[in-house]
Amino acid sequence: MYISQIYVNLDFQGRTEFSGKDRRPNSQGRISGNYKYGPFTKSTMQPDLYLRNFLLLFAFLLRLRLSASIWIQETILIDQPEFGFEAEEKISKNEQELVLDGGFVVPNSNFFGHSFRDYDAESARQSSVENFYRINHINQSYDFVKRMREEYEKLNKVEMSIWECCELLNDVVDESDPDLDEPQIEHLLQTAEAIRKDYPNEDWLHLTGLIHDLGKVLLHPNFGELPQWAVVGDTYPVGCAFDESILHHKYFQENLDFNNTAYNTKHGVYSEGCGLNNVMMSWGHDDYMYLVAKENHTTLPSAALFIIRYHSFYALHKSGAYRHLMNEEDVENLKWLQIFNKYDLYSKSKVRIDVEKVKPYYLSLIEKYFPAKLRW
Repeated sequence: MYISQIYVNLDFQGRTEFSGKDRRPNSQGRISGNYKYGPFTKSTMQPDLYLRNFLLLFAFLLRLRLSASIWIQETILIDQPEFGFEAEEKISKNEQELVLDGGFVVPNSNFFGHSFRDYDAESARQSSVENFYRINHINQSYDFVKRMREEYEKLNKVEMSIWECCELLNDVVDESDPDLDEPQIEHLLQTAEAIRKDYPNEDWLHLTGLIHDLGKVLLHPNFGELPQWAVVGDTYPVGCAFDESILHHKYFQENLDFNNTAYNTKHGVYSEGCGLNNVMMSWGHDDYMYLVAKENHTTLPSAALFIIRYHSFYALHKSGAYRHLMNEEDVENLKWLQIFNKYDLYSKSKVRIDVEKVKPYYLSLIEKYFPAKLRW
């Protein structure tokens, strides 16, 4: 309820005008809102109908006796919601949600109902996720990565289109991810569509969302069926010290490079500001998809390739580690990666995407930025 002041103005021509001031506080706590009602003014708010009729009758009786203007002030109480039900519901809802730069609403929990990237929360997959990182950290050495790059940069496994590769991921589940238990094609489209909603004019970013995880086909039998620890999970540089911000850092103690003086210093085999393009990252789907896109002469901008290659490099874009290895181009591209990462992480939910409905749009982007068939 709020208070409104109603005025009745009688003029010499016998015309009656209602005017008033809305005494309801606005969202900033201020009193505002004037209105008028009468035969020669447009109404923006009407008082109660019975009150109006009473005032009209009262004014008519006064007109019989008065020849000058008379002002009557009446204070009334009006029972009326301040914002309306839908507005209040949205306000209440938004107070509990994070909204990204372009307007995409971040859900409060992942597929399993836990906070995103919560590796301590109890769930059916937590123990398997930690065991995954134990094996990953023990085996991802400088020499191992070098061998894998030499093998897979040949791109001699198969020829297929981008969309064929998307469909190939239908049976792939990332065991390192505590937020997702759906086929990868679902996550690809969730990410792409969330970006498309908030950045409608950046079609290259939409496509990057779709293809960023296609390197996970390394888990498929056609690509050697590599173990999960050699395909998915957070990535990090090899050939220099393992930063303590890396998830489950303790397991690096069993890595051959941990006590190797050539690889366990801050810079290791690299130099200050050498550029991430000259740094070897732990082997996985990020680096593989980067090689596929680059060697098949994609026309995507450098920021897209940077996103594809480093989107799992959480030690950098979440913790700020390894910045001493970056050059100026890396610094600029990192801005796009940090935007992208929000969608890569927070779009993992139970929201289902109508694949057939969005497929024509993404096929047009694939045709724009990639050849019809790619070497994998």
